[in-house]
Amino acid sequence: MAGSGSSITVTALCLLDARGRLVLVRKRGTSLFMQPGGKPEPGEDAAQAGVRELFEELGLAATVGDLEPLGRWRGPAANEADTLLIATVFLCPLPGPPIIGAEIEELDWLDLDKAPLRHDLAPLLTDFVVPALLARRGPRA
Repeated sequence: MAGSGSSITVTALCLLDARGRLVLVRKRGTSLFMQPGGKPEPGEDAAQAGVRELFEELGLAATVGDLEPLGRWRGPAANEADTLLIATVFLCPLPGPPIIGAEIEELDWLDLDKAPLRHDLAPLLTDFVVPALLARRGPRA
């Protein structure tokens, strides 16, 4: 866990395709995959930041009304040492095919059941988001 360092507040979005795979992005200059999202700009709430970041990063248009709260978690930041991440995470319908934009280097899809096999995922994903999505989905037949 982050120690005496700083903290950053972010919004992250969970977009699942028809097969239940989660959209992941890897930002330029980083090594870990995470959900699209980012830091709110002055005057934005978490949902507004999510809508803006989704358009900037993946060219996808959503509205605040499309977002469903999944959770709010605190944990280590993926790409900033000794930094606490405070993340508000939303579910969002996938409005179309994502197109890499803004500071995104790479796009990937995560099969939730295979998350434990990956070693390139941000702590927010492995510690909080994937378990929440799996619990929400329930057992597979």
